[in-house]
Amino acid sequence: MNDGAEPVAQPSASVPSAHEPPAHEPPAHEPSASVPPAHAPGVLLDRLRAGLPADALITDPDVTASYAHDMASFCAAGAPAAVVLPRTVEQVQHVMRTATELRVPVVPQGARTGLSGGANATEGCVVLSLVRMDRILEISPVDRVAVVEPGVVNAVLSRKVMEHGLYYPPDPSSWEQCTIGGNIGTASGGLCCVKYGVTAEYVLGLDVVLADGRLLETGRRTAKGVAGYDLTRLFVGSEGSLGIVVKAVLALRPAPPEQLVLAAEFPSAAAACEAVCAIMERGHTPSLLELMDRTTVRAVNRMAHMGLPESTEALLLAAFDTPDPAADLAAVGELCTAAGAVEVVPAESAAESELLLQARRLSLTALETLKPATMIDDVCVPRSRLAAMLDGTAAIAAKYDLTIGVCAHAGDGNTHPVVCFDAADEDESRRARESFDEIMALGLELGGTITGEHGVGVLKKEWLARELGPVGVEMQRAVKQAFDPLGLLNPGKLF
Repeated sequence: MNDGAEPVAQPSASVPSAHEPPAHEPPAHEPSASVPPAHAPGVLLDRLRAGLPADALITDPDVTASYAHDMASFCAAGAPAAVVLPRTVEQVQHVMRTATELRVPVVPQGARTGLSGGANATEGCVVLSLVRMDRILEISPVDRVAVVEPGVVNAVLSRKVMEHGLYYPPDPSSWEQCTIGGNIGTASGGLCCVKYGVTAEYVLGLDVVLADGRLLETGRRTAKGVAGYDLTRLFVGSEGSLGIVVKAVLALRPAPPEQLVLAAEFPSAAAACEAVCAIMERGHTPSLLELMDRTTVRAVNRMAHMGLPESTEALLLAAFDTPDPAADLAAVGELCTAAGAVEVVPAESAAESELLLQARRLSLTALETLKPATMIDDVCVPRSRLAAMLDGTAAIAAKYDLTIGVCAHAGDGNTHPVVCFDAADEDESRRARESFDEIMALGLELGGTITGEHGVGVLKKEWLARELGPVGVEMQRAVKQAFDPLGLLNPGKLF
């Protein structure tokens, strides 16, 4: 869903060469032969109006254009025929029944903070924006669950459950804007993944409107349950291509103690990665283990005057929310020193810790100030290969004469190389695109994956076949066919 092209036919499951980046052609926007145009635009709008309040349907082209894309670069988008902002499940069902009857593609959206083009509109589609379905329906301290609509903002939910002494761990960097529905669509992560895991581990059940308008209930709200296929997990990370999530049952945890953060300055990225491996090998369970390279540190200082050490080649942030975080930080500090850290500074208070975390959260925004455009990669590798990933990315930046800053969820090997470029410079744009591909190829060569939390969308769809292989692609397309036989839901994404 969240932070397009043609309806899905059945393209061959060809896999790009292991040594060459895939070709990048903008996706076509005309409907496939299996989804013939069955209406004039006026027919679509009349049918939609019949089941929607007046303020739920937007048709002004100047306004609908603002819903055409998310935050990704190099991702084609079409012009929507209409934007619908429903408030009820019945309104979502009406949209999908209308779309099925008239064979109109539907693109679900959250807050459009996504970074892979997964929320980009298809030409002539209905954009279904779920941001007005933003109610927290229930918070149960006994069952430790929250029941929410898809438009609830992550930070709003997190703060609300804290009032009950509970904790919703997934915290993407865009948590102040991104929605739970979008998080589910892309299986989002965040800074706390190293200890608490990603969105998929907190989704217990879903209400989903299918392509034909039927309502499917998956999962449970019990602590345990293994009846039947796990359809809930199937929808998490499906990017709105299988159904429209209209309600979610989310697992909660007891609120942990306030965390304390340590900052360690290293003379090289390799030394910082050695410390990461040592921390994990010794059995420590940090609540956060984040890395910022030199380019990122300087960008944050330039934008926010944070006073971070600009002489560093890599800054490692480690946090603990254990009963005695100071002792844990001391132990980790020793491991950092042994790995070559030139300075280790533990925070003495929650306020100091929050200041350091704010610097990390500003990383992507700060890198965006270096050039007019950015491409944010999302390659995840085994922790043991993290140093090779960072060193390889630096070599790619030098090869293409580009600024590429890296921030990373180092504790789980999820790197975010950010390619900074001028979109108005044709040659620099070409180099940016080629460097992006080389970074993804490097990740796969190191035993990693093309995305750890941002999703595939349009940006990485050509790489998905390479990662999955022909049999994997065939099985995934079969799943898509079972849920969406007309190829109407978020067409042109993933495959």
